[in-house]
Amino acid sequence: MQEIIIDEEFRSLLPVLDTVTFESLEKSLLTHGARDPLVLWDDSILIDGYNRYKICMNHDIPFTTVSMEFDSRDEVLVWIIENQVSRRNLTPIELNHFRGLYYNAAKRISSSNNQYTVKSARPQNEGEQSRSSTAREVGKRFNVSKATIERDGMIANAISAIAEISPEAKRKILSGEVAVDRSNLQRLSKAPISELEEAVNQINAGTYNRNDYRIRKTPETTQAPGNASGIPTPPTHTEATYVDTIVSLITGNFNSTLKSLNNESGLPELRSSLRTFINNLEELYSNIAAAG
Repeated sequence: MQEIIIDEEFRSLLPVLDTVTFESLEKSLLTHGARDPLVLWDDSILIDGYNRYKICMNHDIPFTTVSMEFDSRDEVLVWIIENQVSRRNLTPIELNHFRGLYYNAAKRISSSNNQYTVKSARPQNEGEQSRSSTAREVGKRFNVSKATIERDGMIANAISAIAEISPEAKRKILSGEVAVDRSNLQRLSKAPISELEEAVNQINAGTYNRNDYRIRKTPETTQAPGNASGIPTPPTHTEATYVDTIVSLITGNFNSTLKSLNNESGLPELRSSLRTFINNLEELYSNIAAAG
């Protein structure tokens, strides 16, 4: 039987099936055999069919393979992600993660394909323009805005950093077992290792609370005169933290409203309000990015 290499980075992008689904696939392979070929990169590295390969090896089931050629690991990553997104019913955070990984890989591909070096006479902001163009193209690919893709890139970086500390914490985040705000993941993408480790420890211990965690990290705030909303007045030089707190409160209100709905009649109105909120945030983000 052909020797196949399991690359851990690629394997982590492929789904780990739950027991019921895995047993159903196993029964099908035992009954009908492996009808679909496994997909390899360069005749050796498995990039699609991990669960089928595992079952075939456990039961000595013959299988076939097909090989694909790519110029780099990043091109393989892009192919795997496109393949998985088209096939799987992803959770929202999984979709953020995959889009972010796709964007980060696409940036590296774009950079490596550039024939000019850092020492060439390029304008200083050309690299930023290239990243912006890549984000725009990836956004079109997934039918979301450039700003969304850029945020997804930060989310993917945070989840990758968390996975280096604890793969189990990564699994809990992507499965939705532990809810972590996307804005918090964006912040964690640039956080010191000590803060990452603290978040990971809380996730694994079951003590992580996405609202408490962010608010606890916020310096003490004062209540604005006449402000009955409960939103704190931003302290000096903590504008970003203040915005994080506001978004957290609004997100909590949306979640509370969703849970309080007794039927689906109010869902269209809730979706419309949420989409307006997201559009406004994306416009604000674009204005800030342009000003920065």
